[in-house]
Amino acid sequence: MPILASSYNLPFILKSGFISTVYSGLFRKVTGVIQKRERLILSDTDFLDLDWSYAAQRSNRLVIILHGLEGNAQRPYMLGAAKSFVDHGIDAVCMNFRGCSGEANLKFKSYHSGETKDLSEVIDHIVATRVYDEIYINGFSLGGNVALKYLGEGNHIPKQIKGSVVVSVPCFLKGSSKELHSIINKPYAIRFLRHLIHRLKQKQKVFPDLISKKEIKSIKTLKDFDEVYTAKAHGFADASDYYTKSSSLQNLKHIKLPTLIINATNDSFLSSECYPIKAAESNNYLHLEMPKFGGHVGFYDSTNLYYNEKRALEFINAKK
Repeated sequence: MPILASSYNLPFILKSGFISTVYSGLFRKVTGVIQKRERLILSDTDFLDLDWSYAAQRSNRLVIILHGLEGNAQRPYMLGAAKSFVDHGIDAVCMNFRGCSGEANLKFKSYHSGETKDLSEVIDHIVATRVYDEIYINGFSLGGNVALKYLGEGNHIPKQIKGSVVVSVPCFLKGSSKELHSIINKPYAIRFLRHLIHRLKQKQKVFPDLISKKEIKSIKTLKDFDEVYTAKAHGFADASDYYTKSSSLQNLKHIKLPTLIINATNDSFLSSECYPIKAAESNNYLHLEMPKFGGHVGFYDSTNLYYNEKRALEFINAKK
């Protein structure tokens, strides 16, 4: 599919990727979203929580929204997406990854960039218990990588799944990891690592035989975290093996449902490989839009209906 031209523009001060990212993550407010929580018991007896929002009138369409690293269903970008869909007659469900809904999950493992089995279980659950003719996936950052990998790795995809819109996606994890360790991204890396280590310390109390306090103390970077915990807990040889096997870039050629990727070119989290031009040009189902601005999930709009939310609505409505 030809690369899509982008019309996105914004006020001068927010053209900085850093400022748009920080403003949207820390200062954006989204109100008026009603969420009803459902706890899903997974096949391995662990759980995750789904936060549902419903349109005013009965809808036959649903969007499953996936958050990023250390996110949850109450983050502004999740609430903004849910509100935009509901306000336009489409039901929305925000999926909290394991351990991200305010309560620690039960297993030593949790979630990671390439974990698609939980998403598959959520989709199967929804298809089995609710009646929707059309279901779409809207993934952000890590959640976008999960969505792309799910669609392209050979899963059985129910007929109700009609497509996806993913935003600020680190589809080449090795490159994104390198970028996150750069000087410019140090504030983000410190923030992510602080949250991750805090939760890992809680896990260590429950699973002292699986990880030691000494191992946790050895973690100084995000890559260390992936080496010490992510790889070990989820069956990878090491961090490099995790990045290689979990990157969705290798799966893009297999996607057979309409998919829109929105990655800003001033997103400091993304390496050059995270702009999959060749994959989009060779796959008629894959649409790639690369706005000049927007940073990482920072597509500000003065109406508070963000550009990525408008584009998601346009893309989904075009598939009706």
